[in-house]
Amino acid sequence: MLSAISNFINGVDSFLWGWFMIILLMGTHIFITIRTRFVQRKTFKAIRLSVTKDPESSGDISPFQSLATALASTIGTGNIIGVGTAIALGGAGAVFWCWITGVLGIATKYAEALLAVKYRVRSKDGRMLGGAMYVLERGLKLKWLGVLFALFAIFASFGIGSGVQVNAISEIMNNQFNPDKTLMVEIFGRSVSVVSIIVGVVIASITAVVIFGGIKWISRVCEALVPAMAGLYVLGCIIILVMNYNYIIPAVELIIKSAFAPQAAVAGFAGSGIMIAARYGVARGLFSNESGMGSAPIVASAAQTRNSVRQAMISSTGTFWDTVVVCLMTGVVLVSSMLKYPESFEGASDGQLSYIAFEKIPYIGTPILVVGILAFAYSTVLGWSYYGERCVEYLFGLKGMIPYKLLFIFVLLVSPVISLGMIWSLANIANALMAIPNLIAVLLLSNVVVKETKYYLYGNRLDEYDKTEIPQTDK
Repeated sequence: MLSAISNFINGVDSFLWGWFMIILLMGTHIFITIRTRFVQRKTFKAIRLSVTKDPESSGDISPFQSLATALASTIGTGNIIGVGTAIALGGAGAVFWCWITGVLGIATKYAEALLAVKYRVRSKDGRMLGGAMYVLERGLKLKWLGVLFALFAIFASFGIGSGVQVNAISEIMNNQFNPDKTLMVEIFGRSVSVVSIIVGVVIASITAVVIFGGIKWISRVCEALVPAMAGLYVLGCIIILVMNYNYIIPAVELIIKSAFAPQAAVAGFAGSGIMIAARYGVARGLFSNESGMGSAPIVASAAQTRNSVRQAMISSTGTFWDTVVVCLMTGVVLVSSMLKYPESFEGASDGQLSYIAFEKIPYIGTPILVVGILAFAYSTVLGWSYYGERCVEYLFGLKGMIPYKLLFIFVLLVSPVISLGMIWSLANIANALMAIPNLIAVLLLSNVVVKETKYYLYGNRLDEYDKTEIPQTDK
């Protein structure tokens, strides 16, 4: 019975994150790109806006803090380990399709953030609340669909947002400090790693301090953590590329050639042509940057901003940094390393590719990667805790906050010592089911996106304040 349930869940997961989600998300990316007249060409202007404070505008946190919190939940192990998986399964060409997905995804991230800010509300105590649930309720009068989005997001926050991340941290720490499994204790008749217990207690404790401080504490930690962790990882990538400088151009050529070739192969990893390369590259790009899933707009709506377009542009840079920069650098690092050291990658699993590449940096390579993965995973926990909180508040009001936070911390505490195979699949399903109502909102309200974009962005009115009164919620 349990096996049948597991097979069913895995089947649903494979279907939703197969061609169905690829077509739905990529179709939306292309549609919004066309409708916004390729808003991606304004990316560097958006980057400048992201570091410009706007304290006189309505909102709880600065635009950069909003962006950092969103990046905290998107830049994660998928950018490091996930790119290796895409290359192993889809060949070097998967890197190209992952990059293209990021470029197109900027438009969808822009659109969903714009709608989140436009339809946000103010709580009784003056805080800004927004996200796909409010867009669906206020913009489309589909509150029932907003309720479904909130429920799926809450479930995802316990899975990919917390349990899966802290379990990954536990696995890394065990590989470093308990590889031979000698530090074990018996709990309820089950052998448990002491390192895993320590990881659960430490992560749960420091997370409790942060999330009970509210969005201001979460955003401040993310504001400090995200640039530091991303900078450290990018530094490692640059060092490897310098070491592989003779292989960078051949790697780029192979990536482009394999993306359109009938057959793709690199360093012993065979692809099955353009369709497979596109499938795994697009799927990894979509999953890593979360464009269209509706998560990042929840925190975008809390930002201090003069108008919806200004913050939408800032939020869209998250996809640029996440996929266009970090995933691309990872891809070039892996492919160039596989060309330079083919013998080192023979027989390696997809999850080992990044470790092998970073091991080539003497002394500091593995520590850089390990610290990067740990920081990425923990920042994801913080980002998703905020998403879950806002969805709980939408459904239950402030009375649901304490129970949710306590349950979230409990999940962090126990996840390092339990198996998360089925939980991972269920969380993947929840992520996909979040995306569907969010994309419905983006597509059906695309006229609103076009109107706001035409007025503020192409009308050169980004410094103008939106005079529309923000309504107050009754919760």
